[in-house]
Amino acid sequence: MMKKYRITVNGNTYEVEVEELTGEVERPSYAPTPQPLATPSAPTAPRPATTAPQPKSQAAKPAEAPGAVTSPMPGTILDVKVKEGDEVKKGQVLMILEAMKMENEIMAPSDGRVKTIYVQKGASVNTGDPLVELS
Repeated sequence: MMKKYRITVNGNTYEVEVEELTGEVERPSYAPTPQPLATPSAPTAPRPATTAPQPKSQAAKPAEAPGAVTSPMPGTILDVKVKEGDEVKKGQVLMILEAMKMENEIMAPSDGRVKTIYVQKGASVNTGDPLVELS
């Protein structure tokens, strides 16, 4: 038995016909065949942690200066709003970081003077990379 329905989706009206099935439904021939369950493997020993520090690819940048403002996430610097020697206030926008198609304002965590700018417009940064050092 065929049933006819009118459906409206996003303002567009469609007429559809649906056949009501009774009894047992036949499985299509393209149905995936069941796979055997994976058997758990023996646990492996954890790797020992190395105590030697890993070399940084950008050695010119300090790992963590006292007044360093670091990148909160990986992204690209769209604009640098300050220059070295500028006085900044807490909450002032230092630069714009694009991450995941969104523009994020990197703001000064405290009042201070811009001592060093480590990035320029168009630079790619990773989480934790120093952007600006305040004194």
